[in-house]
Amino acid sequence: MKLSKFKYKLPEELIALHPSPNRDESRLMVVHKDTGKIEHKVFKDIINYFDEKDVMVFNNTKVFPARLYGNKEKTGAEIEVFLLRELNKEQRLWDVLVDPARKIRIGNKLYFGDNDSLVAEVIDNTTSRGRTLRFLFDGSHEEFKETLYSLGETPLPKFINRKVEPEDQERYQTIFAKHEGAVAAPTAGMHFSRELLKRFEIKGVDFSYVTLHVGLGSFRSVDVEDLTKHKMDSEQIIISDEAAKMINQAKDERRRICAVGTTVMRTIESSVSTKGHVNYFEGWTNKFIFPPYEFSVADSMVSNFHLPYSTLLMMVAAFGGYDLIMKAYKVAVKEKYRFGTYGDAMLII
Repeated sequence: MKLSKFKYKLPEELIALHPSPNRDESRLMVVHKDTGKIEHKVFKDIINYFDEKDVMVFNNTKVFPARLYGNKEKTGAEIEVFLLRELNKEQRLWDVLVDPARKIRIGNKLYFGDNDSLVAEVIDNTTSRGRTLRFLFDGSHEEFKETLYSLGETPLPKFINRKVEPEDQERYQTIFAKHEGAVAAPTAGMHFSRELLKRFEIKGVDFSYVTLHVGLGSFRSVDVEDLTKHKMDSEQIIISDEAAKMINQAKDERRRICAVGTTVMRTIESSVSTKGHVNYFEGWTNKFIFPPYEFSVADSMVSNFHLPYSTLLMMVAAFGGYDLIMKAYKVAVKEKYRFGTYGDAMLII
């Protein structure tokens, strides 16, 4: 499977710059794998495709304000720092991306906040774009985190070409976000409102929560034509014993299991036994799913409409079938569905 097969023409005006006024009222395209039928619905209609004892699997990661703007010592040049993950609590070491990367060297100091309330020192060049920073801060870890996050902003993807607004703090997050650690939101889960979850509960649909802290792996671009040569960056995942039991019971009882988002699909596919059961797991995954791929657990999936060439589109194509998904994307463009993080949703069943 080649990278060029995931090219399609996406008019820029179809990239959603804002979320829909209500979470569960974005549009929903329903794609039937067995017949190829495509339906056009509103997201809250998703409840009609599930029955009692079916399981919806959600990613309960929580996005933190990962984008900081600082200045380089001496020159005062503005530097954007994108926090990826905390490497060491005691030493305040963080794995980050910096932009522009060419201007930053080991030993440089960076200053953040109006009164330079936070200072960081570059101590390592970990990748071509990445760095390790040591933040210099005297207070407790809680005080440090509070200061760091007060200076950070909601890390909207770059293709949402506008300034971050107050509503983004709430909307660029699922309502069930619990475990902090993601630098990008699991977007499929953002369509679920409290009212919709309540209606699912009343219907008897079960909820299972796994965690994948979305990092660079999910949004780093692919720059090799042969997809087998692309290496995903590792992301941290947690599947509790309780979550695994609920998913496995549903599978044994031939209930529908729906992966809400590509991050959930990657998580459960990263810890599967030879019998197709999900195992308890706490660790890291660098699993890259692209066609052809044999899925073991979920038989349905919710996803947003992803950008050309993205690993997210590749996984959706692996699940729904390459030809059917690329056809559905053409229909989505024609019908002016909204694409990207704040865009509309697709249910593949």
